[in-house]
Amino acid sequence: MSFGKIHRYLRLVPCLLLAAPLTAASPGVAAPAEETRAKDRPRRIVSLNLCADQLLVALADREQIAGLTRYASDPDMSDVAKTARSLPVFGGSAEEVLAADPDLVIGMPARRNPAIAVLKNQHYTSLDLKSAHDYAGILASIRAVAGAVGHPERGEAMIVRMNAQLAGLRSAGRGRVAAYYQRRGYLTGTGTLVDDLMTRVGLVNLAGKLGKPSLSQMSLEEMAMAHPDYIVIDSATQRVSDQGTEMIHHPVLRDIPRVAIPQAWTVCGGPAYIKAAKALAAQVSAR
Repeated sequence: MSFGKIHRYLRLVPCLLLAAPLTAASPGVAAPAEETRAKDRPRRIVSLNLCADQLLVALADREQIAGLTRYASDPDMSDVAKTARSLPVFGGSAEEVLAADPDLVIGMPARRNPAIAVLKNQHYTSLDLKSAHDYAGILASIRAVAGAVGHPERGEAMIVRMNAQLAGLRSAGRGRVAAYYQRRGYLTGTGTLVDDLMTRVGLVNLAGKLGKPSLSQMSLEEMAMAHPDYIVIDSATQRVSDQGTEMIHHPVLRDIPRVAIPQAWTVCGGPAYIKAAKALAAQVSAR
């Protein structure tokens, strides 16, 4: 090698040495920090309630999910029903959870689950997931579950997407009045997720306007007299199927526009809140 070539090579050595650390890790190979996080993640997670089901499906790896509740695969109740059909679904017994040998249980204490008395004595690592009655509560639940399953970055990314999708919806309702009217004349009031949704899109909840509690009954005569701008109903009650749904479709209410939202989007505070808000905003804007 000539002196000129050697000189040029020696001039490149420092650059090569500086570049080496940037290319040391081969593509597809996890960095040490990522390997540590992956090692510490729970590998067998069980959900004990419907709301935990939906967040677990949204935030955990499929192989981390050891069991969901039986409601997870019910399309009338669960927004993740289609995905849940390919995942383990439990019937609700303590024996099923014990057999799964989980390293994380989400939804404890699930206060209405009879299996809890048995499971509490097992001292599982657990996350008590409180019901979210507003958007702030949903974000808190997302962060809690994302952190517990070992994917906090997924939770933050989801929140960024949700915030972006909600932007601009508040003007849709323009202060008009809506009533969430359910089977047998039940009316959803303030302090609920539905009330938060109405406020989110610029609607006024009739129940709040009348000083009703979070859940009350309202007769057909009262509803006709109040005459809200919209009646919001569960999509499953758009047709009369029994006496419970017949009340919603009484002729005395026929001139009040209907807005329909699937119950699966409102029964739990989770990612489906976005679907409900966008559907509500789109329907009231179109009328």
